[in-house]
Amino acid sequence: MKKLTFLPLAFVFAVTTLLLFSESCSKNSSSPKPMTGTTLYDSLGGTALVSDPTHTGAMIEKGRLAIRNVIDSTIFVIAADSRINGHFTVLLSEVTKGDLSGFTDLSENLTTFVSGATGAKDYIYIGLSMKDAHDPATNSRMNGKATSADFDAFVSDLVKGANKNNVPSNLLNSLGKIVESLRTTVVQQ
Repeated sequence: MKKLTFLPLAFVFAVTTLLLFSESCSKNSSSPKPMTGTTLYDSLGGTALVSDPTHTGAMIEKGRLAIRNVIDSTIFVIAADSRINGHFTVLLSEVTKGDLSGFTDLSENLTTFVSGATGAKDYIYIGLSMKDAHDPATNSRMNGKATSADFDAFVSDLVKGANKNNVPSNLLNSLGKIVESLRTTVVQQ
């Protein structure tokens, strides 16, 4: 199994909802239990290896690549969304200065979280609990606690990110159920 650990991340509140932000590693696993049978991960491409378009010469599981593409698109949508981008001032400031390390860490961390949540067996999220990741008292990269309206805006942005990657509506609905199951933990205000 590939166990991934991450340096402190620049956290983007909205994405934290679906996927969870983590500014440091811990032994607390908070990803939802994987599905059984044919998983959402399998439906997104599964474990078939393909060339990684962002890392020359590297291979990546097709399901993980599909998830990473949606995550990255969603992060960009959130960055432009004045309803919730204020939760990500640390990340946006870093990116504006040309420092993409927080973005890269966030993308990798969220991709691992979602991969596990959708049924991937090769990736295990290890990071802050969902509650701690969204609480500015325990995650200094979070800029304020999320409201239900913030969560709704995140879901809207996630749909836009998925649509940019032509995710079929039946798969988006399955992902939506996973995201909605996180609402009570993410919304802390």
